[in-house]
Amino acid sequence: MTAVAVVAVLVAAALGAFVQGSVGFGHNLIAAPVFALADERLVPGPAIASAGVLVLLMVVRDRRGLHLGEVGTALIGRVPGTILAAATVAVLPADDLAVVFAVLVLVAVGITASGVAVRPTRTTLVGAGALSGFMGTATSIGGPPMAMLYAGEQGRRLRGTLAGFFLTGILMSLLALVVTGSFGVEELRLSLLPVPAILVGFTLSSWGARRLDAGRTRPAVLAVAALSAVSVLGDALR
Repeated sequence: MTAVAVVAVLVAAALGAFVQGSVGFGHNLIAAPVFALADERLVPGPAIASAGVLVLLMVVRDRRGLHLGEVGTALIGRVPGTILAAATVAVLPADDLAVVFAVLVLVAVGITASGVAVRPTRTTLVGAGALSGFMGTATSIGGPPMAMLYAGEQGRRLRGTLAGFFLTGILMSLLALVVTGSFGVEELRLSLLPVPAILVGFTLSSWGARRLDAGRTRPAVLAVAALSAVSVLGDALR
């Protein structure tokens, strides 16, 4: 990996960690494309593992906002959503699925911005978890469905609960990669590269989180969700 590529990875990791540490999601949106361009060995395993460091830090910092019951309920939907996505991608073009879900996210952003609020209930959590699992598998960006559900909640609750949900998903993904032989010693070594930058971005995100908690969480969530959808749409239509 060239020096320029290393710098790009570190900058992307720091920026992604700052955004996710402040808003609750968005690291993969920023870091994953840069990682893939810098060195294809960084995805998926090392990118997932280094993101695990970030969400673990968020779980510790925002643990008072973490609702384990809600995480467990959302995971009930995530597992079948992930399985369904894997089966669907095998028979339908991934780009077509990406376009559909990107448009749905943009519609959801518009509806939420208009003032319509959907609260985290058992039904909505299972549904958002399923959509997150499906989108994460089909498009690699699964944060918006869960984040949109918590857009109207207090910032620490949003960040803590999403971090718990993402951490469980990351552990499941890494276990699958280890079992299939796609994550070993070399991937573990590469996972360490972005960690210092992630630590810097996460540390700075405490300032960002405080700023957003002063009544700015909802618009920040909508902005990152819309950006995620536009990014997926752009990749699919390229």
